[in-house]
Amino acid sequence: MTHDDQDQGGVTGPQSLSLEFEGKQYTRIPIRTHILTERDDPASIVEQYVRPHWQAGDVLFLAETGVSIMQGRARDHRKIKPTAIARRLSRLVTKSPYGVGLRSPYAMQYAIELSGLHRILAGCAWHVVGRLFRQSGWFYAAAGIQAKMMDAEHTMGIPEFYECVIPGPADPRGTCRKLKEQTGMDCAIVDVNDIFHPWCIGSTLSRTDEKLLENCLTDNPLGQGNEGTPLGIWRRG
Repeated sequence: MTHDDQDQGGVTGPQSLSLEFEGKQYTRIPIRTHILTERDDPASIVEQYVRPHWQAGDVLFLAETGVSIMQGRARDHRKIKPTAIARRLSRLVTKSPYGVGLRSPYAMQYAIELSGLHRILAGCAWHVVGRLFRQSGWFYAAAGIQAKMMDAEHTMGIPEFYECVIPGPADPRGTCRKLKEQTGMDCAIVDVNDIFHPWCIGSTLSRTDEKLLENCLTDNPLGQGNEGTPLGIWRRG
């Protein structure tokens, strides 16, 4: 993979990041926006920031956290009241160098509210079974996507949301379909970080193109801190 940064100009001054994958060229263009909040409408944000740089055949990709924030799902952890079982379960979560996640009782409580206590408990049971077979990931397979994507407080790079617990977006595939209806753009909501392989959690693309997009985002072009680039353009060539 090679990067070639070039100023594209325009209202946000995005830079193109070129990449070669399996002998073909692709371009990713991170788009800078203002700090998104629940008062922002995704379609309006796309029209304001993405439309000036859009070309036929492009694909819009959006960071899952930004979509979740616009859906009003970010919650100040100080307003979450963990139950006794949430505190107990959070202490059972394996400590990881990759982040806090559900080790936070606030994040665990929010996961219980979104996924249901029965699914979280089922995840715990399947985790034990998975350990017997020396396999991981069984907890999240049972507990569901919201438990898997939960970001704990004090992990967000943007100061305005530093105190917030943020789950994944609601109905990511439905959200993408609606956004395409509103803007005419093919789009994908992605979970990308500096640790794990990118994950397309919803899109209007074929599964083949989803996998290709994932492979084109392994260097995390939107960034992991306070870059202010919650969405971008993926372009062939």
